[in-house]
Amino acid sequence: MKNINLKTSIISSLMLALLLISCSDDILEETPRATFEPSFFQTEEGVLGGLTSMYAHLRYIYGQGYYYNASETGTDEYTYGANGDQNFLVMDLSGQGNITSSTSRADVLWNAVYSNINTASGIVENGTEVGVSDELLAEARFFRGFDYFLLVQTFGGVPLDLGAGELVFNTNPVRTSVRNTVPEVYTRTVFPDLLNAVDNLPEYPRVTGGATKTVARLYLAKAYLTYGWWLENPNNIPTYPEAPRTDPDGHDAQWYYQQAYDVATTAINNPGPFGLQPTYYDVNNAENDRNNEILLYADHTETSQFYNGGSLTYGTGSAPDNFAGWMVTWNYTIIRSATTPNWEETVSSVQREAAQKYGRPWTTMAPTIGAITETFNNKDQDSRYDGTFTTVYRGNWPKGNIDQGVLYNANGLPVEPGDAILTFLDEQPETAINYPDGPGKSNVGGGELPGRSDFVIAPMGINRIAYPSLWKIGTYRTDNGEGLGQPNAGSTRPWSIAKFSELYFIAAEAAVQGANATGMSARDLINVIRARAGVWRWDKSEEEPKIADFSDELVSNTPAEIDIDYILAERSREYFGEGYRWYDLVRTQKWEEKASTYRIGGSTFGDHTPQTITRNIEPYLYLRPIPQNQLDAMEGDVEAYQNPGYN
Repeated sequence: MKNINLKTSIISSLMLALLLISCSDDILEETPRATFEPSFFQTEEGVLGGLTSMYAHLRYIYGQGYYYNASETGTDEYTYGANGDQNFLVMDLSGQGNITSSTSRADVLWNAVYSNINTASGIVENGTEVGVSDELLAEARFFRGFDYFLLVQTFGGVPLDLGAGELVFNTNPVRTSVRNTVPEVYTRTVFPDLLNAVDNLPEYPRVTGGATKTVARLYLAKAYLTYGWWLENPNNIPTYPEAPRTDPDGHDAQWYYQQAYDVATTAINNPGPFGLQPTYYDVNNAENDRNNEILLYADHTETSQFYNGGSLTYGTGSAPDNFAGWMVTWNYTIIRSATTPNWEETVSSVQREAAQKYGRPWTTMAPTIGAITETFNNKDQDSRYDGTFTTVYRGNWPKGNIDQGVLYNANGLPVEPGDAILTFLDEQPETAINYPDGPGKSNVGGGELPGRSDFVIAPMGINRIAYPSLWKIGTYRTDNGEGLGQPNAGSTRPWSIAKFSELYFIAAEAAVQGANATGMSARDLINVIRARAGVWRWDKSEEEPKIADFSDELVSNTPAEIDIDYILAERSREYFGEGYRWYDLVRTQKWEEKASTYRIGGSTFGDHTPQTITRNIEPYLYLRPIPQNQLDAMEGDVEAYQNPGYN
């Protein structure tokens, strides 16, 4: 028997439910419970309670800052920031420590999903007997397939038997486990569970944010695509447990690429209530959260601390809070401007605020210079750079009770509330920036350009302590009043997990890998996304309307034949900093190629000299280690249980 200890013998319920309200005002409510027992799932009430907890478990993964770190740090998008501790240093693979079973923050995922998987199995086993509809059972099947897909991408083969039998609900504590192979995980649970979800989930969610046929198609298509890459294995990346790169059902990689293309394009052609937002800005604008491009999210709310799942006034940096945005926010609050032209006294001109462009600064993750200069290489026409980063920090000192109508800034020039205080420039200026030695007058190493009242830092001058923050996942609340609000609380925004736009990328990637594009070609699919990227309605850096359409230019600049490198570059522009990148580079086996070197300045204010950093990305690192807490709870040969390279 294959058994596994998962901290507790009986599945622990998640602390709080999501506040999920549909257009018919249906609400998912949960009575918190210490445990779920088999009899609990033998009532319709019990099944609904279990399903509610499955939505709540998403908060323990998405928006969790340390799992976010594990999915971004060490890629071509992000490295560690000046305040990053070992949680971030080791994930960068640049000589600051090793990823081990004790230091890998992929442990967040392992520790969060198995209780949910067990709940799903309990619902599937008992739901039919109590007359629960196929639609409700399909929600459980969706989440079980979803969780196992996350696990198999991250750790390789994982156990399907939690102690009572394969995919059987378990209440008996055990201390032994056997891992299934990658093909077994895909063919025994990921594919059948997601196929069931596609067949039985509704087109329209039963509650706002609920699982639908479209989100099931997205994950089924992505699973087919990922498994196709695994079978093909172009760079001979090792797997574990060891297994031949053959499919139990006799299909080859091309068959799975075709399935990925077909399922994704079917979803595009049958969108139900979903679709693309008119502009990229609209997708991630907090005032437009829960829009029709978002297929699945980990929800939060500012209206109820109970349903939010965490304090509305202060966060400690732990789940179920949404605190990932803190990681990529630098400490802009120490920017200084002067109260008089002679700089005798200075004040904090950009205060910490619960606004999407600001939020709580931890300075633990920093974007690479290449992400700014190469990934976003068309900032004038492509709206995605402007719709991704906070690049202009504007004065808000009156909200911090600083009674000063005018302050003095770069070049001794006056600034008023709302004016730019510090700007990260889009491009290197023709005129050399006059940078200070050290922090300088701005206190953060900001330089000066003639005639400008804002301090500036050019793309080649970003470093580990001062860099553009990630606007798209920034904090936002509507209850700030006239003040700074509650910037130290976890974000009360939903974390977007799955977007309708990714269907275009999945289908395009499958076509690039050889699927017969019976409808839209890879170029056609990518150009849908690029055309949208060329449409502007708001210039965020200037904080003013911008009605412009560069769709034709962006579409015409797309290569006639696109390859996987182009797909990956477009995916980074579209989903930069959203937790996709490590998985994208591992799936395509491009991690070492894309991220083995990067450039960034040092960890002190005023250090604007780019350094080239080398990472040691070995093949075994394409699988994360089984967490140490799991190994400590087991009996038997735990070394054989661990992924090779981590013992």
